[in-house]
Amino acid sequence: MNFVKDLDTNKTDLLNQFFNNADIKFRDMNLKSGVKCCFFFLEGAIDSDCLRSVMTRLMETDKHVKDLPIYLSLHVINTFGVEAIQTHQQAVRGILDGNGVLFIDGYAEALTVGCAKWNTRAIAEPPTSAVLMGPREGFTEDIKTNLTMLRRRLHTPALVFEKHTVGRFSNTEIAVVYIKGVADEKIVQKVSQRLKLIDIDGIVDSFYIEQFLSEKPNSIFRTIGTAEKPDIVTAKILEGRIAIIVNGSPMVLTIPFLFLEDLQESGDYYSRNQRSTFLRFLRLVGIVIGTQLPGIYVGLVVFHSIGLPSEYYTTVLTSASGVPLTPLYEMLFVVLLFEIIHEASLRMPRYVGMAMSIVGALVLGDTAVKAGLISPPSIMIIAISAIALYMIPDQVGVFKLLRLIFTIAGGVGGLLGIVLTEFVLLVYMATLDSYGTPYLAPYAPRVFEDLGDGFIKTDVTKNTQRPYSIPNINKRKLKINEKND
Repeated sequence: MNFVKDLDTNKTDLLNQFFNNADIKFRDMNLKSGVKCCFFFLEGAIDSDCLRSVMTRLMETDKHVKDLPIYLSLHVINTFGVEAIQTHQQAVRGILDGNGVLFIDGYAEALTVGCAKWNTRAIAEPPTSAVLMGPREGFTEDIKTNLTMLRRRLHTPALVFEKHTVGRFSNTEIAVVYIKGVADEKIVQKVSQRLKLIDIDGIVDSFYIEQFLSEKPNSIFRTIGTAEKPDIVTAKILEGRIAIIVNGSPMVLTIPFLFLEDLQESGDYYSRNQRSTFLRFLRLVGIVIGTQLPGIYVGLVVFHSIGLPSEYYTTVLTSASGVPLTPLYEMLFVVLLFEIIHEASLRMPRYVGMAMSIVGALVLGDTAVKAGLISPPSIMIIAISAIALYMIPDQVGVFKLLRLIFTIAGGVGGLLGIVLTEFVLLVYMATLDSYGTPYLAPYAPRVFEDLGDGFIKTDVTKNTQRPYSIPNINKRKLKINEKND
């Protein structure tokens, strides 16, 4: 609905748009020239100093000009973000964004004044990502702050921010970020198109749109990356990936995504190559131990006891004597017990969470062993598995599910069951795809050009090309200038 030239009518219509909400405020004023005005704003979202300054300058205006809105925007208000609007929809959006809207009697247009000042969390080290080396900045819930942190790291006009608005009621601002001339335009268009097709009441966090953007939303493995640090997102954008930033969320989505990225960590690129390579293999071993150790233990005890050292097997039999459960059910019970303790400790108040962990891990575990309900080897195996899983914290949920599957496979089919489960799992992972990028690249399929930043990390001077596994336009990222002797 367009504005009319009568100020009172515009005021009434706008207040009706907001159903006379208590936090929608307005101030009536008269310019020195005698023209009546009204300034609308959202309480708590506007900068009070900016509001006071703008209103003071307006009330001191005594000019009689033909086009008063243009004169006020250029010579009186004199702040960033002044824009002429003609509809109530534009006024509603401007007020909800935290800006002020100025109505002028006798004109069928209004002015939005950029005075927004939302209270946001300060830039700090991400609470979910421990930083040993490298930048300690983390994204916040404010999209403008997040975009600024990326702009500060990439001083180029080729860094493009495409804005989208999603959510019927939330009208959440979403930015698609990429480097023009590096990212594949087909992927950019595909992501933008999928965002435009989202029809939902509201977007609360970036994970709300992950299901809409995922190539296989029902897969147990995530095919869209997440990051909470600007340096990680910057590095991925430089490789030709696309970042999706959602207002109100500190987690940034990245597309395409490889499984190998879970084995990489930002500290790898700030350390010596030898140490980074060792840590990546260590994380791979941690995945195997965390997901398969309980199943291997059950399989050895039930089907392949001859493979265990006789002294240890005797210890296992002695500790398991009197336990009413079979090795498989005992291991599943211990897994369930650990998960209950873990979930309870996460959701309990912080001041009793530590006490809960101590009671659950020590008192309850020790009591269960003494009562003959479970055996000490089972607790030890699950404890080692639980610690190993958190070497890859972003995939803990998936690895816990895989641990359960491998435990059942080991209890039903022994080591053969585990090997068959591994084969099925690898085949399944090889079929996954993320926007034209094979999930297990550069190893399945084998991409020789990308092996320099795989499990074995080579020197940065040898990785002169952007990843061939990821669709991008310009492959050259580093040029070595050889000096003539």
